[in-house]
Amino acid sequence: MPDPLADLWPPFGLRVTCGPLVLRPVRDTDFPDVFAVLHRGVHDPDRMPFYVPWTRPSGAELERRFLQYHWGNRAALAPDAWQLDLGVWHSGRFVGMQGVTTSHFPVTRTGETGSWLGREFHGQGIGTLMRQAVCVLCLDHLGFDEVTSAAFSDNPSSLAVSRKVGYRPNGEQRLAREGVLATNVQLVLRPEDLVRPPCDVEVVGAEAFLELVQARAT
Repeated sequence: MPDPLADLWPPFGLRVTCGPLVLRPVRDTDFPDVFAVLHRGVHDPDRMPFYVPWTRPSGAELERRFLQYHWGNRAALAPDAWQLDLGVWHSGRFVGMQGVTTSHFPVTRTGETGSWLGREFHGQGIGTLMRQAVCVLCLDHLGFDEVTSAAFSDNPSSLAVSRKVGYRPNGEQRLAREGVLATNVQLVLRPEDLVRPPCDVEVVGAEAFLELVQARAT
Protein backbone atom coordinates (compact mmCIF):
# COMPACT_ATOMS: atom_id res chain seq x y z
CA MET A 1 0.00 0.00 0.00
CA PRO A 2 1.50 3.39 -0.98
CA ASP A 3 2.66 5.57 1.90
CA PRO A 4 2.69 9.26 0.88
CA LEU A 5 4.41 10.29 4.11
CA ALA A 6 7.26 7.83 3.52
CA ASP A 7 7.64 9.24 0.01
CA LEU A 8 8.17 12.69 1.52
CA TRP A 9 10.23 11.52 4.48
CA PRO A 10 12.08 8.28 3.54
CA PRO A 11 13.07 7.32 7.11
CA PHE A 12 9.42 6.37 7.60
CA GLY A 13 9.82 3.80 4.82
CA LEU A 14 12.75 2.06 6.51
CA ARG A 15 11.94 -1.38 7.89
CA VAL A 16 14.19 -4.14 9.23
CA THR A 17 12.76 -7.61 9.84
CA CYS A 18 14.51 -10.50 11.59
CA GLY A 19 12.34 -13.45 12.55
CA PRO A 20 9.75 -12.20 15.10
CA LEU A 21 11.45 -8.80 15.29
CA VAL A 22 10.59 -5.63 13.34
CA LEU A 23 12.56 -2.39 13.59
CA ARG A 24 11.16 0.78 12.05
CA PRO A 25 11.01 4.49 12.89
CA VAL A 26 8.38 5.37 15.47
CA ARG A 27 5.49 7.46 14.18
CA ASP A 28 3.42 9.78 16.32
CA THR A 29 0.59 7.24 16.40
CA ASP A 30 2.97 4.79 18.11
CA PHE A 31 3.67 7.01 21.11
CA PRO A 32 0.89 5.62 23.36
CA ASP A 33 2.48 2.16 23.11
CA VAL A 34 5.94 3.64 23.69
CA PHE A 35 4.80 5.51 26.78
CA ALA A 36 3.06 2.44 28.20
CA VAL A 37 6.35 0.50 28.14
CA LEU A 38 8.32 3.45 29.51
CA HIS A 39 5.96 3.89 32.46
CA ARG A 40 6.26 0.21 33.36
CA GLY A 41 10.02 0.67 33.59
CA VAL A 42 13.19 0.24 31.55
CA HIS A 43 15.65 -0.61 34.34
CA ASP A 44 15.94 -1.12 38.09
CA PRO A 45 15.12 2.29 39.62
CA ASP A 46 18.08 1.92 41.99
CA ARG A 47 20.49 1.87 39.03
CA MET A 48 21.15 4.23 36.13
CA PRO A 49 22.51 2.60 32.96
CA PHE A 50 22.41 5.84 30.94
CA TYR A 51 24.86 8.75 30.99
CA VAL A 52 21.95 11.15 30.53
CA PRO A 53 19.41 10.08 33.20
CA TRP A 54 16.42 10.57 30.92
CA THR A 55 14.34 7.90 32.67
CA ARG A 56 14.27 9.75 36.03
CA PRO A 57 11.20 11.93 35.31
CA SER A 58 7.77 10.34 35.58
CA GLY A 59 4.28 10.83 34.23
CA ALA A 60 3.63 13.56 31.70
CA GLU A 61 7.09 15.06 32.21
CA LEU A 62 8.77 11.88 30.97
CA GLU A 63 6.44 11.83 27.96
CA ARG A 64 7.07 15.48 27.08
CA ARG A 65 10.84 15.12 27.31
CA PHE A 66 10.74 11.98 25.20
CA LEU A 67 8.70 13.74 22.53
CA GLN A 68 11.07 16.73 22.47
CA TYR A 69 14.09 14.48 22.12
CA HIS A 70 12.53 12.27 19.46
CA TRP A 71 11.11 15.11 17.37
CA GLY A 72 14.41 16.96 17.68
CA ASN A 73 16.31 14.02 16.22
CA ARG A 74 13.92 13.90 13.27
CA ALA A 75 14.33 17.60 12.56
CA ALA A 76 18.11 17.57 12.95
CA LEU A 77 18.79 14.95 10.26
CA ALA A 78 21.77 16.11 8.20
CA PRO A 79 24.29 14.32 5.98
CA ASP A 80 27.23 14.82 8.32
CA ALA A 81 25.39 14.07 11.57
CA TRP A 82 22.20 12.07 11.90
CA GLN A 83 20.49 9.88 14.45
CA LEU A 84 18.25 7.04 13.38
CA ASP A 85 15.78 5.99 16.10
CA LEU A 86 14.04 2.70 15.41
CA GLY A 87 11.16 1.31 17.42
CA VAL A 88 11.34 -2.42 18.08
CA TRP A 89 8.34 -4.74 17.85
CA HIS A 90 8.54 -8.39 18.91
CA SER A 91 5.72 -10.62 17.68
CA GLY A 92 3.71 -7.47 16.99
CA ARG A 93 4.22 -5.93 20.44
CA PHE A 94 6.27 -2.79 21.05
CA VAL A 95 9.20 -3.63 23.36
CA GLY A 96 11.80 -0.84 23.10
CA MET A 97 14.00 1.22 20.81
CA GLN A 98 17.29 0.73 19.00
CA GLY A 99 19.20 3.61 17.46
CA VAL A 100 22.46 4.70 15.90
CA THR A 101 24.06 8.14 16.11
CA THR A 102 26.61 9.50 13.64
CA SER A 103 28.92 12.49 13.39
CA HIS A 104 30.83 13.57 10.25
CA PHE A 105 29.52 10.35 8.72
CA PRO A 106 30.69 10.88 5.11
CA VAL A 107 34.27 10.95 6.44
CA THR A 108 34.21 8.67 9.48
CA ARG A 109 31.74 6.01 8.30
CA THR A 110 31.06 5.13 11.92
CA GLY A 111 28.25 5.53 14.41
CA GLU A 112 27.35 4.54 17.97
CA THR A 113 24.49 2.18 18.73
CA GLY A 114 22.26 2.72 21.72
CA SER A 115 19.05 1.13 22.92
CA TRP A 116 16.53 0.59 25.65
CA LEU A 117 14.21 -2.32 26.31
CA GLY A 118 11.22 -2.57 28.64
CA ARG A 119 12.12 -4.44 31.85
CA GLU A 120 9.39 -6.99 31.22
CA PHE A 121 11.22 -8.07 28.05
CA HIS A 122 14.69 -8.47 29.56
CA GLY A 123 16.34 -11.89 29.56
CA GLN A 124 14.55 -13.20 26.47
CA GLY A 125 17.29 -12.64 23.87
CA ILE A 126 15.45 -9.67 22.36
CA GLY A 127 18.23 -7.20 23.19
CA THR A 128 20.81 -9.31 21.36
CA LEU A 129 18.59 -9.84 18.31
CA MET A 130 17.71 -6.15 17.92
CA ARG A 131 21.39 -5.18 18.20
CA GLN A 132 22.34 -7.76 15.58
CA ALA A 133 19.60 -6.48 13.29
CA VAL A 134 20.67 -2.83 13.50
CA CYS A 135 24.33 -3.80 12.99
CA VAL A 136 23.41 -5.69 9.82
CA LEU A 137 21.48 -2.62 8.67
CA CYS A 138 24.47 -0.35 9.29
CA LEU A 139 27.27 -2.56 7.98
CA ASP A 140 25.49 -4.19 5.03
CA HIS A 141 23.09 -1.47 3.86
CA LEU A 142 24.06 2.00 5.11
CA GLY A 143 27.77 2.07 4.30
CA PHE A 144 29.29 1.88 7.78
CA ASP A 145 32.90 0.72 8.15
CA GLU A 146 32.41 0.07 11.86
CA VAL A 147 29.86 0.44 14.63
CA THR A 148 30.67 1.47 18.19
CA SER A 149 28.87 1.14 21.50
CA ALA A 150 29.47 1.87 25.17
CA ALA A 151 28.13 0.77 28.53
CA PHE A 152 29.00 1.46 32.12
CA SER A 153 31.06 -1.24 33.83
CA ASP A 154 28.16 -1.93 36.22
CA ASN A 155 25.82 -2.77 33.32
CA PRO A 156 26.76 -6.41 32.66
CA SER A 157 23.66 -7.12 30.57
CA SER A 158 24.54 -4.52 27.93
CA LEU A 159 28.18 -5.59 27.89
CA ALA A 160 27.13 -9.23 27.46
CA VAL A 161 24.97 -8.31 24.46
CA SER A 162 27.92 -6.50 22.89
CA ARG A 163 30.17 -9.54 23.33
CA LYS A 164 27.55 -11.84 21.79
CA VAL A 165 27.26 -9.58 18.74
CA GLY A 166 31.04 -9.44 18.26
CA TYR A 167 32.07 -6.02 19.61
CA ARG A 168 35.65 -5.79 20.88
CA PRO A 169 37.03 -3.63 23.73
CA ASN A 170 38.08 -0.15 22.61
CA GLY A 171 39.19 1.65 25.78
CA GLU A 172 37.47 3.22 28.77
CA GLN A 173 36.22 6.65 29.85
CA ARG A 174 35.93 8.16 33.31
CA LEU A 175 32.58 9.95 33.42
CA ALA A 176 30.51 11.76 36.02
CA ARG A 177 27.20 9.88 36.11
CA GLU A 178 24.69 11.75 38.23
CA GLY A 179 27.62 13.39 40.01
CA VAL A 180 29.45 10.13 40.79
CA LEU A 181 32.51 8.71 39.00
CA ALA A 182 31.68 5.82 36.68
CA THR A 183 33.72 3.82 34.16
CA ASN A 184 32.28 3.76 30.65
CA VAL A 185 33.50 0.79 28.61
CA GLN A 186 34.01 1.59 24.92
CA LEU A 187 33.44 -1.08 22.26
CA VAL A 188 33.84 -1.36 18.50
CA LEU A 189 32.39 -3.78 15.94
CA ARG A 190 33.87 -4.29 12.48
CA PRO A 191 32.23 -6.26 9.66
CA GLU A 192 34.51 -9.28 10.00
CA ASP A 193 33.63 -9.63 13.70
CA LEU A 194 29.84 -9.37 13.39
CA VAL A 195 28.01 -12.40 14.79
CA ARG A 196 24.95 -12.54 12.60
CA PRO A 197 21.54 -13.54 13.94
CA PRO A 198 20.12 -17.02 13.32
CA CYS A 199 17.35 -15.57 11.15
CA ASP A 200 17.66 -13.70 7.86
CA VAL A 201 17.64 -9.92 8.12
CA GLU A 202 15.41 -8.25 5.53
CA VAL A 203 15.83 -4.52 4.94
CA VAL A 204 13.41 -2.27 3.05
CA GLY A 205 13.91 1.43 2.38
CA ALA A 206 17.66 1.77 2.96
CA GLU A 207 18.35 3.16 -0.51
CA ALA A 208 15.72 5.88 -0.17
CA PHE A 209 17.09 6.84 3.24
CA LEU A 210 20.62 7.16 1.86
CA GLU A 211 19.36 9.17 -1.10
CA LEU A 212 17.71 11.62 1.31
CA VAL A 213 20.88 12.07 3.33
CA GLN A 214 23.03 12.46 0.23
CA ALA A 215 20.57 14.87 -1.39
CA ARG A 216 20.71 17.09 1.70
CA ALA A 217 24.49 17.20 1.31
CA THR A 218 24.25 19.04 -2.02
